[in-house]
Amino acid sequence: MARTKKVRSTPSGSKGEACCGEDCCGSGASCCGVPATGCCQVEAVVSVDARGQMVLPKDVREQLGIHGDDKLAVVSWRREDRVCCLTLFKVDELAESMRKTYGPMLAEIART
Repeated sequence: MARTKKVRSTPSGSKGEACCGEDCCGSGASCCGVPATGCCQVEAVVSVDARGQMVLPKDVREQLGIHGDDKLAVVSWRREDRVCCLTLFKVDELAESMRKTYGPMLAEIART
């Protein structure tokens, strides 16, 4: 199966921490709107069994560096009053992103 090159767009002025922005989601889109062509791609289609479990294909796990004991955070995206998308994050990477995003703000609050 041929793989397409992934393009990870970032908002202008960012340091690469985020993929959302006008370049990725299109002008006027609220995060996360419909991705622009080339920003995102379907890696695999998985089935959910009767117990609610699904399997990430081996090639996807290898590509993303996901191992047996890794923890993944499931983040839901809402559009209006319903969940429209789910995103998986490695917990350690999500925690680091949160520290970068909220750490300076919390430090500023602590100083006041």
